[in-house]
Amino acid sequence: MMNSGHLRKMVTSLESPVQYSLPLDDELIQINECIGEKISLHYTGEIHCIGCGRKTAKSYNQGYCYPCFQKLACCDMCIMKPETCHYDKGTCREPDWALQNCMQGHIVYLANSSGVKVGITRETQIPARWIDQGASQALPVFRVSSRLLSGKLEMVIKQQVSDRTDWRKMLRGKPEIVDLVTVRDEITQVAYSEIDYIINSHEKSDVSLLTAEIPVEINFPVKNYPEKVKSLNFDKTTEIEGLLMGIKGQYLILDTGVLNIRKFAGYRIRFSCENKY
Repeated sequence: MMNSGHLRKMVTSLESPVQYSLPLDDELIQINECIGEKISLHYTGEIHCIGCGRKTAKSYNQGYCYPCFQKLACCDMCIMKPETCHYDKGTCREPDWALQNCMQGHIVYLANSSGVKVGITRETQIPARWIDQGASQALPVFRVSSRLLSGKLEMVIKQQVSDRTDWRKMLRGKPEIVDLVTVRDEITQVAYSEIDYIINSHEKSDVSLLTAEIPVEINFPVKNYPEKVKSLNFDKTTEIEGLLMGIKGQYLILDTGVLNIRKFAGYRIRFSCENKY
């Protein structure tokens, strides 16, 4: 039996281990059940934009057609560089979208995926954001009132730790456990003057240092990590199959390589899992 539909990023639930569902249009495949089984994903050659639904020959920014990539605010450069948010200048492509997504409460956090990193996300995206990044530990550090403000604090903190995940290293195994509370305290002490300047430049209610938070531990459903990480790509082959060894971040870990599901959002595939689907 095969299930078919368009891919979207996997839906997650913070349990031990993390529970994953693979969306194919309106259907959700409980893919944890397939770990240890042979799976097959066949790309049919069709891509439909996750923004407008039109058929497109090429995907941009993880699932959009070129017109949507050019016009949608969610594809703007300020999404990658939140400190450049220009909503207050009146130049946002979609002000109503920004009100719902950028002018909302955000969390500045530390995470341990391939090592300690700083990141930001809307408060409503926790813990999904941490899971998507393959973080084994995460700690909220600041709660702020907007994406712009979270970006300013991230700029300060990333002078002390990286703001990137080494995805290959993340997929090779669990990182060493880190005392994120100590790291937080050391960073906020070293960068005290810059952080204090940002806080004092805004209303008191706009920034909160979260000193009472404790690290969240995340356990991913992985039987075996690969010694070498080989990336699998539907743009190079229509057929991807192998023994599913585990799932981490938004990656399926097969004995034949790793597949970033989020990268291929909007791709229509046929999926099968031996003895399951």
